[in-house]
Amino acid sequence: MPRFVRKTGLWLVAAGFFLFCVSMTALPEPDHLQQTFVIALMVCAFGVCLFAFGRPAMALVVSGGLFLGLNFLSVLKLRYLDSPLMPADFIYYARSSLLETLGHYPHLWGLCLVIGVVTPLALWAVWRWDRRLLAHVTPRRAWALRAGGVALWAMAFWVCLWPNGPFAEVHARNVWEKLSDDAQITNFFVNFSDSDVRMPETGDDTAAEQEWGPTAARDPAALPRSPESYPDIVQVLEESTFNPSNFTQCNIPECRVGMFKPDARTRATGPMRVHTFGGGTWVSEFATLTGMPQDIFGPGGMYAPYVLAPHVRDSLPLQLQRLGYLTVAIYPTNGSFLNGRNAYKAYGFDEFYDAGQLGLKEWEETDKQMFDAAKRVYDKVKKPGQPVFVMILTLAQHGPHDSDPLSTLPAPFNKAPLKGLPERESLNFNTYLSNLHNSDVAMRGLEHDFLDRTQHTVIVHFGDHQPSFSGLIRDMPRTWPTEMAAHKDYLTYYMIKSNFESTALPRYPMLDIALLPSMVLQAADVPTDPYFSAAIALRTRCNGLYTDCAQPELVKSYHTWIFDRLHVYE
Repeated sequence: MPRFVRKTGLWLVAAGFFLFCVSMTALPEPDHLQQTFVIALMVCAFGVCLFAFGRPAMALVVSGGLFLGLNFLSVLKLRYLDSPLMPADFIYYARSSLLETLGHYPHLWGLCLVIGVVTPLALWAVWRWDRRLLAHVTPRRAWALRAGGVALWAMAFWVCLWPNGPFAEVHARNVWEKLSDDAQITNFFVNFSDSDVRMPETGDDTAAEQEWGPTAARDPAALPRSPESYPDIVQVLEESTFNPSNFTQCNIPECRVGMFKPDARTRATGPMRVHTFGGGTWVSEFATLTGMPQDIFGPGGMYAPYVLAPHVRDSLPLQLQRLGYLTVAIYPTNGSFLNGRNAYKAYGFDEFYDAGQLGLKEWEETDKQMFDAAKRVYDKVKKPGQPVFVMILTLAQHGPHDSDPLSTLPAPFNKAPLKGLPERESLNFNTYLSNLHNSDVAMRGLEHDFLDRTQHTVIVHFGDHQPSFSGLIRDMPRTWPTEMAAHKDYLTYYMIKSNFESTALPRYPMLDIALLPSMVLQAADVPTDPYFSAAIALRTRCNGLYTDCAQPELVKSYHTWIFDRLHVYE
């Protein structure tokens, strides 16, 4: 027995550790196919390690330990930072916010120290007492077998990750499902293929120079002035917000809300074409700050805060910074949620305030609470002679809209005022209308704070996407004109107001969200750089559209100009 233990004991312990790692990483995945997917990856990783190290116990410990470590990091990130672990974290956190993050959780320093000391000692012990594979084979043949084995198992690992491979069903889910469900390890590996960024198709360089070269010329009337002559700008992203009055069955007075109605201060308003549905607020943030829709970059564009933001070289906040603005972000969640703090820094924000810094309970804030917090921050940072750009993100309309009974809503929404709607649709719509009226009251307060004063100010607010109403909203009839009906699930609204007279802004049947930044600059009557001058020209020639422009070759030429000549994304 002692001899048997000496020969096999380490292997048995290593095998037990590997099975423990399987139970901790693969089995908690919510779906059987996801569990199988992770187990297959672990087996492939074991095969690679087996031939790479040439030691069975070492391969079991390292392959199992790597997945256990991923699971450990995933749990930590979800617990402390409210977002799932992604491959990009190993680049962006290590490069930017890792030390800052650990600084907020001092006990994690001790844990890192223990792991950093214990792990190498344990691996050394396993290596020391493990037996070598292929020990009785000539060195040349052993190296050839090991290299072939590594290549074979690495290929098997890659096949498992292939979106059209044996686990295609694991990959075939929408981005919000992948970012919000409990399949942490599955989503981590699926994200490798989802994060692929493809640059948009471009046109001829000479043609691009002819088309867009004139936009780079300086207009003497638009040269930078002293910063004190520029207005403050307050921009509000109203999450999951749309104008309900174009829904056929929304025909009561409560459907015609003041925040969507133009008044004497309105500079521009109308339907806005967005590029996400039911979720994905972060891509609307990207578009409205950078002037680029995320979908021109392929599937990886849906992970804009991680994979696109670090490469942005021009944006609305960056242009305003160059003009002397202080750029401030007001954020309703933990700043690390979906890489928000890092992304906003890349977009060009000087200061970033998350829910904790604002003294608010994240995910629970009303619009009024967010606007009041923004005003407090504004009053603190505003200096004489320096204009301020404030970006406010709200979450009051975040779904679901059917989690509470109708009876819990305030009157009149607790009595199902929309007639003829089925019960589930009625609950969703009435919850939305109730929240919308709260937002409307808060918006009037924001306008009072910033427009009812002598300081020149522009206020912009818009809806980032429609809520899904648990998948029901797509089938609800609407009254859009025929030419807009194809985009019915991707239409929200935008509103631009100011308390000073300036050049009239154009109005469009629908405005692409990526072209909103150029509208904001025009509303503020501030100079535009060559990038935004070209964006204004594109908006004019495409009648407010971008990817849906009736001149696709013009859009290709535009991409040639902004990417190859202006280098707005590198």
